[in-house]
Amino acid sequence: MASSKEYLAFILDQLSEIPEISYRSMMGEYILYYRGKVIGGIYDNRFLIKPTKSATALLPEARLEIPYEGAKKMLLVDQLDDKALLSRLLQTMYEELPEPKKKRN
Repeated sequence: MASSKEYLAFILDQLSEIPEISYRSMMGEYILYYRGKVIGGIYDNRFLIKPTKSATALLPEARLEIPYEGAKKMLLVDQLDDKALLSRLLQTMYEELPEPKKKRN
């Protein structure tokens, strides 16, 4: 099941106070970036993020879910109405995320 553009718009609105959020559509789903680093994505209308130490600490009750077959588990973010928490979450996880891979020429 692909994610809806309406759900993408909702998540982007919830993240609107955070600068430098971008996304890329991929096979009916959406990869989300913060300052150029992959933070997670929208899969089957679920907002999932990489399970970094800080993300796990800020969302201790969050369930690990598989975004698609063959993928690593990610944290399900279900506290979507708390913009301050979402902002703190992305800012604290940023340093733990890997640098973007260099593009080949």
